Amino acid sequence: MSYDLNDAQPQMAPIGELIPDGTFAKVRLTIRPGGVNGATPMDAGLLKASQSSDARMLDCEFTVVDGPHARRKFWQSFTVAGGKLDEKGQSIGWKISKSTFRAMVDSALGLDPRDETPATKAKRVLPGLKHLDGIVFAARIMVEPASNPQYRDQNRIANVVLPDEPQHTAVMRGETVPPEPVNAPPRKAASVAASGWQAPTPAWGTAVQPTATAAPTWGTQTGPAAPATPQTPAPAAPGTPAMPAWLNG
Repeated sequence: MSYDLNDAQPQMAPIGELIPDGTFAKVRLTIRPGGVNGATPMDAGLLKASQSSDARMLDCEFTVVDGPHARRKFWQSFTVAGGKLDEKGQSIGWKISKSTFRAMVDSALGLDPRDETPATKAKRVLPGLKHLDGIVFAARIMVEPASNPQYRDQNRIANVVLPDEPQHTAVMRGETVPPEPVNAPPRKAASVAASGWQAPTPAWGTAVQPTATAAPTWGTQTGPAAPATPQTPAPAAPGTPAMPAWLNG
């Protein structure tokens, strides 16, 4: 018996190396359940509680699908309830997250963001945040500098690339698009090493594999309510299809 290594994929970039600031890439979102209930039955156990406020968040892992940074991952949380409120008593974080989620759906489905026809608006109605699990869209990735020099810079979504932007088609085809930097280059690893600080192993070091989700019925979306006490996720309602319709474009 022998092992043919010729068809092995190229090795991944060194651990801790960031995706360059301003990189355009096609990414897949995977939700990492945090044990806190969301506003809909299918979001039971889906959210994560903030350690510093009453905010409830969607803990997301992003994986680059193809191109020179394929298989690279980064993480970001989106507030869906609680946190700072505006003058109307509404969650500021949720309004920002809601805009981002809409952009993800428009990017994934190739929807014109100015299209407000009934058919298109129906595609933007999610019966639960669970349906965002597995969505693939075009994004521009930024390097977010750490506010404290003891911590490392991190990759974040700078913005979702919409179908009416010139880079969208090429990114969704997996083509390489010239980057458009958002911030200054990240600090060199040497400067971090000189401080003697080493990053602890994160609890999420083992990637959570996406699970099959029920298909959207595109019913009326209800605004997020205050999550209930953490509990075991409720089973999916019987008779629902196996996959979100938008995954098929």
